[in-house]
Amino acid sequence: MRWVLGAVLAAMFVLGLGGQAKAADDNDVKAILDKAIKALGGEEKLSKIKAATWKSKGTISFGGSDNEFTSTATVRGLDHYRSSFEGEFGGMKIEGVTVLAKDKAWRKFGDNQMDLDADALANEKRTVYLQVVPMTILPLKEKGFKVQTDGEKMVDGKPAVGLKITGPDNKDFTLYFDKASGLPVLYVAKLLDFMGQEYTQETSLAEYKEFDGIKKATKIASKRDGEKFMDTKVTEFKVLDKVDPKTFEEPK
Repeated sequence: MRWVLGAVLAAMFVLGLGGQAKAADDNDVKAILDKAIKALGGEEKLSKIKAATWKSKGTISFGGSDNEFTSTATVRGLDHYRSSFEGEFGGMKIEGVTVLAKDKAWRKFGDNQMDLDADALANEKRTVYLQVVPMTILPLKEKGFKVQTDGEKMVDGKPAVGLKITGPDNKDFTLYFDKASGLPVLYVAKLLDFMGQEYTQETSLAEYKEFDGIKKATKIASKRDGEKFMDTKVTEFKVLDKVDPKTFEEPK
């Protein structure tokens, strides 16, 4: 009987510590999120971002060469998105459009258009929330996301705290916040390329500027499996009261 009592007491002790550890982690998560929300402009202003649009320019790297492009993106919530771009690749001018409309998505390059299959659709949804979450942080307070602390690392020579986040698609990514300012500075996630091959993307967020009281990263650099992929400079950013429904229609 003594060993049974000892086992029960030991189990209760472990469970008690587990509960305390979870509560402590929840408090740490809340502190990181609250600091980030305040740094980005405050919950009152961020909660008004139901839709937004921005323009960018930059370079995409292929085969060791940098190809210039310009793009425009519009997002509403986490399930409506339209991105258009144009640039020169190998001396050829290419235009493209990607549209996500909840449970449908399309991609158009030049005159070639395709409906995205289930995997590509899921990947596009993931790409959208990876852009929106660092912009406002507020979705991480909702039930669709699970968040826990994930240690610290140096980002651009400065200490940053990490959160491991499980999205609505049950896939994980890590988002890092500058320890001093609280601003999001890096996210690491697995995505699919146009051929359906998985890669690890690291995207740094820097040079925050204020747009109508909201701070937005304007220098965005991405690597694929450690290799330089895309450098982007946001030139315009605007919060929208409403979006023309035609924005998210199938591109023609």
